[in-house]
Amino acid sequence: MMKTEPSVTIVTPSFNQAPFLEKTILSVLEQDYPRIEYLVVDGASTDGSLDIIRKYADRISWWVSEADNGQADGINKGLKRATGDIVAWLNSDDFYLPGTVTRAVQALQENPHAAFVYGDVQVVNEKGEVINILKYSDWGLKELASFHIIGQPAVLMRREALDRAGYLDTSFHYLLDHQLWLRLAMNAGIKYAPLLWAGAHYHAGSKNMAHAADFGNEARRIVAWMEKEPAMAAVLAANSRRIRAGAERLDAFYLFDAGDYRASLRAYWRSLCLHPSAAAQDWYRILYAALSPLGLENLKHAHLSRRKQKYKSPTPPPTR
Repeated sequence: MMKTEPSVTIVTPSFNQAPFLEKTILSVLEQDYPRIEYLVVDGASTDGSLDIIRKYADRISWWVSEADNGQADGINKGLKRATGDIVAWLNSDDFYLPGTVTRAVQALQENPHAAFVYGDVQVVNEKGEVINILKYSDWGLKELASFHIIGQPAVLMRREALDRAGYLDTSFHYLLDHQLWLRLAMNAGIKYAPLLWAGAHYHAGSKNMAHAADFGNEARRIVAWMEKEPAMAAVLAANSRRIRAGAERLDAFYLFDAGDYRASLRAYWRSLCLHPSAAAQDWYRILYAALSPLGLENLKHAHLSRRKQKYKSPTPPPTR
């Protein structure tokens, strides 16, 4: 590939994720794209993460281990140091699939209007078994405002678009990526590539498990932010109830995954009252949540087991 190809910077924020960190690092170092700057920002881990980072230090462009003010602060530290024309961050419990960076660069070159490109994400458990495939679609500002969530590991951004939009808002801890996607989409288009680009580990320490209730609170904060943002006025005016219903549905979704079915059902009810079709697509979750007091939660587990079996075969590599 010619040296005139755009350079890419990948930032990995790390904090006590040693069981997953090596897979994350290798997924970046083994990409076939030749112009990758790799930065690792560790938040003073104490679990053996530093030994893993030092193992690959000669192949990492820059790394640091020091206390920070949370994930957004650590990511911003790396993004501000980045020199690439294209930038992304990959959390220390996520990973790229082979060829992802090459395909993302190509997608950005083919779509010069796009502030960022995104692909699909496979979800794996702590054993590395694929338990779900998160497929997205060609969305725009309206869908993002309605809380159509894009899997962050499969997003790569133009550096110039990030500079215009600004870095991560450090007051957000759970939907920090989604709030940034909104700010990027206010200024430019976005582009979806229907390919598997990344993987995400689903484990007991994941934020969506350990802090489920906080996602809904941040979704409502984003709605309040949109109400004060002039560039969002037209979208909010035309889709107000759908947007608020989307925030409640997101709250219900995470509460359900954390096993708080009663709170999840209340949030789904609020979503249904605001905009029925926004919540109706989760009808099976609503049913499981409603039946949980009757001791019929095994229906949910049966569904999850069937879904896991569906993805048990090896995931084929992405093709263009």
